[in-house]
Amino acid sequence: MKYYAVIDTNVLVSAMLKWDSVPGTILQLTFGGVIVPVFNDAILAEYRTVLSRPKFHFTEDIINTVLDEITRLGIFAETEKLEEELPDPKDRVFYEVTLGERKEEDAFLVTGNIKHFPLVSFVVTPRQMLSIVYKNLTEVEQQ
Repeated sequence: MKYYAVIDTNVLVSAMLKWDSVPGTILQLTFGGVIVPVFNDAILAEYRTVLSRPKFHFTEDIINTVLDEITRLGIFAETEKLEEELPDPKDRVFYEVTLGERKEEDAFLVTGNIKHFPLVSFVVTPRQMLSIVYKNLTEVEQQ
């Protein structure tokens, strides 16, 4: 089973800083083809901008490799214009892309800042996303 997910930048950064973590597992599942990353140009640009900050010490090669893999494995999605305001305007694109993709697939928004988004079932923390994936894997194995 595949899961479509818009991965918030904070989850990507956390994964890259600590591979052996819940966000790291999200990225491992993405690179393994279980989670299909959903994005648009604005999300990819934000990923690159944030990952390039000197405080993270990521080399350009590492950034390119990760973003190339996300682009290769993922799908580009259109945005669904949002009428409501969000606490952080920079989060808007992540929610809009999730809404746009939900017209085609049962997509999730995986974020460490859940309070920045409306309280809806498809906005989940990395730990909640893992629970969804592993619960469904267990159910499939039992069949």
